Amino acid sequence: MKLTELQATLKELDASPTKSLGQNFLHDRNLATWIVSQLDLKPGERWLEIGPGLGSLTSVAQEFSKNGLLIEKDDRLIAFLRDRYPDLPVIHGDACRFDTRDLLAGGPIKIFGNLPYYVSSQILFNFTTDASPATALLFTLQKELAERFAANPNCKDYGSPTVLIGRRWKVTVLRTLPGSVFLPVPKVDSSVVLLTPRPAGEFPDCDGARFSTLVKLGFSQRRKQLGKLLAPALPQWAEASAALGLPVTSRAESLSVRQWCELAAWTPNGCHLDPQDKAQDVHREVFDVVDAEDRVLRQESRFEVHRQKLCHRAVHIFLRNKAGEMFLQKRSRWKDVCPQRWDSSAAGHVNAGRDYEETALREVEEELGISAPVREVSKIAPCEDTGHEFVGLYEAEHEGPLTLPPSEIELGEWFTIDQIRNWTARRPEDFAPGFLKCWEIWTQARS
Repeated sequence: MKLTELQATLKELDASPTKSLGQNFLHDRNLATWIVSQLDLKPGERWLEIGPGLGSLTSVAQEFSKNGLLIEKDDRLIAFLRDRYPDLPVIHGDACRFDTRDLLAGGPIKIFGNLPYYVSSQILFNFTTDASPATALLFTLQKELAERFAANPNCKDYGSPTVLIGRRWKVTVLRTLPGSVFLPVPKVDSSVVLLTPRPAGEFPDCDGARFSTLVKLGFSQRRKQLGKLLAPALPQWAEASAALGLPVTSRAESLSVRQWCELAAWTPNGCHLDPQDKAQDVHREVFDVVDAEDRVLRQESRFEVHRQKLCHRAVHIFLRNKAGEMFLQKRSRWKDVCPQRWDSSAAGHVNAGRDYEETALREVEEELGISAPVREVSKIAPCEDTGHEFVGLYEAEHEGPLTLPPSEIELGEWFTIDQIRNWTARRPEDFAPGFLKCWEIWTQARS
């Protein structure tokens, strides 16, 4: 949209850029084309634009893929956008408060926008949660903020936002934009920033909540040494720093994102995860092999049970909070079955000589780091979806916080029941088959 066209449209709408909304409208068509091209949108790919304004980027994105979604806060522009882009859903709302969990049901998505300077950080953090389905995020930010997110250790711009975003996202500053390409002209330069997900295994696996806690404590007072700042969450700092090869006098800004991940993964007994040990579990664990009536026949190793598809026992637990939300976990990439698929709050096999309820209580403690009573919902008969397991389905209630072992769980999130219902209906391939069977039985029990 050219400057003259933009001015004419604003006049027609009897609207002017609002300072309270941080509005600066892009009016350089060539630049708009270049910005959207950085997403490499393919026909049919999903995309979402935050704050489309008068549609400078929207019109370009639609040329690549018509499968888009717009979020606009300004009341004055909603009717205009819906009239100009009748095939695009327009959400009238605040991107800072948008429930990004709703995006999962649609699958992978690319997100972009010229963000208002005053809420850029809030929007960026909202759309880069651990559970985000985004495959790329492209934002125009204030230049100083962009440099902060892309900063390297041991410089003034390097801080907790750098590290918190950097664990899961690679941040690249693509170019600087002069104020003259916007109306009104901002007093500062802007930068176009691309965020792409880091590949699995680039950094050590760790519990995201613990990582966040340590980083925020570490950067709470930049001039102080980490030993004092981390004491509430990591009293063994001297031991941890020695194990990781860090000076005991280290300050937060001297640790790279990788080193923060290593610190979050460290325990007094070593790292949470030893892939070799994990691989050997299939031979060490012993299960009861049962008949069609769930009567014990003999014992076999986990490896043989799965190899021969022998009937055995397992439990699934659905954890809910007072708000009625359910916690789901995304299985670790180290799992031998259904890695990186979404699953029940906690689940596990019943070991030889153990019973269902005892195992459910154990799994709640081991996988979620909590103690909570469980209530049986149903007993599910073996089938292909359950992996030839008799499944004891249980419910539990807890408000968190939860502690997730990275060898078992990549990440976890609370979801509303409607979100899960919509997501499972639209993208069943995102879930472990055992969960889908448990979800079917659980929803039937509630109806």
